Amino acid sequence: MTAPDPSADEHRLPPARFAFDKYTWKEIAHLLANLPAAIFGFTYVVSVLFVSGILTLTVVGFPLLAASLLGARQLGKLERARARGLLGMRVEEPTPLPLRKGGGLLQRLWMALKDPVGWRTLLYDFIRLPWGILTFVITFASLFVLWPVLPFIARGLANADRAMVRGLLSPSDELERRIAELESDRGVVVDTAAADLRRIERDLHDGAQARLVNLAMGLGLAKERLLEGRADDTVAAMVDEAHGEVKLALQELRDLARGIHPAVLTDRGLDAALSSVASRCTVPVKVTSDLAERPAAAIEGIAYFTVSELLQNISKHSQARSASVEVWRSEDRLLIQVWDDGRGGARLDGGTGIRGLAERLGAVDGLFVVDSPTGGPTTITAELPWRDRTQAPGQG
Repeated sequence: MTAPDPSADEHRLPPARFAFDKYTWKEIAHLLANLPAAIFGFTYVVSVLFVSGILTLTVVGFPLLAASLLGARQLGKLERARARGLLGMRVEEPTPLPLRKGGGLLQRLWMALKDPVGWRTLLYDFIRLPWGILTFVITFASLFVLWPVLPFIARGLANADRAMVRGLLSPSDELERRIAELESDRGVVVDTAAADLRRIERDLHDGAQARLVNLAMGLGLAKERLLEGRADDTVAAMVDEAHGEVKLALQELRDLARGIHPAVLTDRGLDAALSSVASRCTVPVKVTSDLAERPAAAIEGIAYFTVSELLQNISKHSQARSASVEVWRSEDRLLIQVWDDGRGGARLDGGTGIRGLAERLGAVDGLFVVDSPTGGPTTITAELPWRDRTQAPGQG
């Protein structure tokens, strides 16, 4: 047997009751309160739209309209509270507008003007007046004339109210979830970029910069000896040492540039770049790439660094004897599968490396799946959205 779906119970309408129990009386109270609530809401909508529409000819109109939309959010909050209390609905509150993070005054103003929650609330209050009059008249008359079937009438009218609240005042679950994901992904992208900048700064400071400082000092000492006329074997040794420092600094700069974005990836594509990084792995790696065309540069770069990080993990931790990398396209997705016959035990929560890869892929709507039982083998599948490559300006 399958477990019941709780989300289905939330939208299931309760059955009609013959008895005048507390649920029926709450629905009747809600229907009778529709009239004053609808009059207040309709008056608010007509007033603010009329005044704001006239004042849009001046500078004051748009700020007033933005303030009216923020006020409409509060009216929607009251209506959702009334639906929760009297109709027994489970209505979530929409996400607040991030006005404090909206930048300047014009950005916050534009954010309020395009707020879909405020506009849906204005629409809700505008169409409620005839409905409020109708429900009040029918419910009030039924209390005296049609009271034997009043529970059925109240339930039918209340269900229509539930549909209006759910359609216009409830936040879109999918939209709210997507907004939350994008906010989280934006934070991951910012953190990843900051970590990459710190890594580049550390590599430059501890590597090439330190060697260049030693080079400058060595050449300075050699210059002093030459100016003093002491061109002996010590000066030759200093110059030779400086030459070695130059070669090491150049190699470190090449490695750093390769770590930022390898030239082979730009010039020859993902297949050649993956073959290059696989040749530096301490474990024999078979690379298979089945791509008829190259993806967008950003997707190509993420795919390269994902495989590079995974192959480094294989070299350091897997104790594997062989590994393989497969890359192919399936419709609008780029798929990568990295396999090794090592000891296994890799987990998403096992270290910052794999977790960072999963977060980086998630930030671009990708997937990262780890299948690594203890004792091996390990299969890691990465999936990225496929975006076509656009030709750079100036290229033929």
